[in-house]
Amino acid sequence: MHPRRATPIPLVLALVVALAGCAQHPPKPDPEPPVAAPVAEPTPLRFNVEAGMNDTWNAVGQILVRTPYVTWDARAQMLGLNAIHYRGEALMLLTRALPVSDTIKTLTTEVTVTTNQGTAMHSDGAAELLALLARELPAEIESVRAGLAAQEKAKQKPKARKKKSSK
Repeated sequence: MHPRRATPIPLVLALVVALAGCAQHPPKPDPEPPVAAPVAEPTPLRFNVEAGMNDTWNAVGQILVRTPYVTWDARAQMLGLNAIHYRGEALMLLTRALPVSDTIKTLTTEVTVTTNQGTAMHSDGAAELLALLARELPAEIESVRAGLAAQEKAKQKPKARKKKSSK
């Protein structure tokens, strides 16, 4: 009989590790891409005022005339538009009549500010100007209405007749 030779243990372990490395493993599934949270659009700068669009547009114009750092580019009454620069930033102030609905029972106008391209504006300057308008518009609308009423009253006042002088 032949003496049996012992196989060195390190050689067996190396062979097992080498063969294990050649084994095919099932591919790992690609990880799911993280779901992006929807980006919340900042709230557009706007507010509503209980007044007709014409009165509101006129009152906005009166406030803008006396507001420092405002320069006009254009105005369009039929569009309810005031294209301005405020503190060097181009803005469009829009007044839009809101339709009567379940929630709106009186003449109501929305005042909003956008960029010149019509997209929502969210700058500090635009917010500052809109806050000023929201604060001053109610009183200015009353002033505009009083001025229009005075003009109407003046038109209706009968002209004084000249007295005939007798000779």
